[in-house]
Amino acid sequence: MNTHYYFSWFNHFFPEKLVQCLHEDIKDRKSLVLISANPFIDQDEQVNVDDTSEWTWLNQAKIVFDEYHFIDYRMQKEDAQQFIQHASVIFLCGGYPVLQKEFLIDYELSDVIKNSNAVILGASAGSLNMAAQWLSLNDTGNEVETTTIYDGIGIDQFAYESHSQRDYATFVQGYLFLLSEEIDVYAAEQESTIRVKDGKIEILGPVYLISHSKIQKLVETL
Repeated sequence: MNTHYYFSWFNHFFPEKLVQCLHEDIKDRKSLVLISANPFIDQDEQVNVDDTSEWTWLNQAKIVFDEYHFIDYRMQKEDAQQFIQHASVIFLCGGYPVLQKEFLIDYELSDVIKNSNAVILGASAGSLNMAAQWLSLNDTGNEVETTTIYDGIGIDQFAYESHSQRDYATFVQGYLFLLSEEIDVYAAEQESTIRVKDGKIEILGPVYLISHSKIQKLVETL
């Protein structure tokens, strides 16, 4: 049984419905591995797991683990791969999606994550990189944005969009339409979740499906 969660972002804590689902799905709580989306942090700077929003959300939900491991460039590649292989839960953190993607490639973590039996969680940038594809908008400063499509890990075969400053009004402007001609795009507002459990997609909060340039708001099913 494979279970994956795509979180947009939560400003405070997980909603109660989500907490119930996570308690139901996360039975093995031996080891939580968090993968940074700011992996180039100063080598001398101390980063504590409990300083991260992702840890705080889980802790507030009373989902605690025996071991916690935070992976960035300060950890050796082989150690990072081993911690992921033995993880109960893998959490791809929010931050800078391109930097996280480059780190996953550099440390050869994508296949290790994809082949894991752990519950896999992603927040914002982490959710983008879990998906098959995602799109980056780059403001050129001339009121024109260029787009770059990136390949993610491909844990599930859809594209994902998550951004705190974008909502339905921006999605309908069509910047995701070209991508949606090739693959279904799930576009998420703040405070939302997509759970994929044994291939079944379930929704909590404001999420839209964009397919072949048509957009529809999905009904909550969690």
